[in-house]
Amino acid sequence: MPDAVPRPTVAALRARIAHLEGAEMHAREVLPFGVDRLDRRMPQGGLARGCLHEVAGGGGGAVDGAAAACFAAGIAARLPGPVLWCVTQADLFAPGLEQAGLSPDRVIYVEAGNDTAVLACMEEGLRHGGLGAVVADVARLSMTASRRLHLAAKASGTTGIALRRWRRQADASDFGQPTAAMTRWRVSVLPSAPLPVPGVGRPRWLIELIRARAGESFDLELEGCDGTGHLGLPADVADRPAAAAGRQHALG
Repeated sequence: MPDAVPRPTVAALRARIAHLEGAEMHAREVLPFGVDRLDRRMPQGGLARGCLHEVAGGGGGAVDGAAAACFAAGIAARLPGPVLWCVTQADLFAPGLEQAGLSPDRVIYVEAGNDTAVLACMEEGLRHGGLGAVVADVARLSMTASRRLHLAAKASGTTGIALRRWRRQADASDFGQPTAAMTRWRVSVLPSAPLPVPGVGRPRWLIELIRARAGESFDLELEGCDGTGHLGLPADVADRPAAAAGRQHALG
């Protein structure tokens, strides 16, 4: 049976939808993670640049935000240019960010009093156009606020990362509310692999991609960011079949 709608019309509709979802211009540029098992599951093979993304910690990390912050630092470290990092709590540990690849001399710190001020600083940073990335600690992120941030990121080509962090574990349920972010990640701490000598092994995380536009959700065990901002695939995970190493679910 011939198509009821002419093919040029279908193509035009698809282009219009892509435009509305922010999949044009800067959003078409991606930052690969450098881990094949992760990148091949990402839309276009990497993290969309010039867009807004969300990252939160799992379990107790929803409050301390340590692993999520290092994950965000690893992304920012691999983007060129200065990084604006906005916080409400003065507990950001610069040596920890450096271990994840983000050198202190690249970071501009802004301490704001509440989420409203942080979001305002983040939007200004994204609109500036001269930054590589803008990261902001924020508990609540409405659809309206996230849409403003996403549009600002698209206009300038600067990548924005909303580091979702709450003062109480019970408040983390807000992470399920819809936003305009291109991707939504949750990073949970796992036991590191034992070393043959006394010491602490490389951090290991459970990385969950909870939402991705035009993509699928999945989870994968990975080693934490190294000094260059790159994640690693643990040897025991690499030996597993792909289906066992991470679960994959279709998004609605």
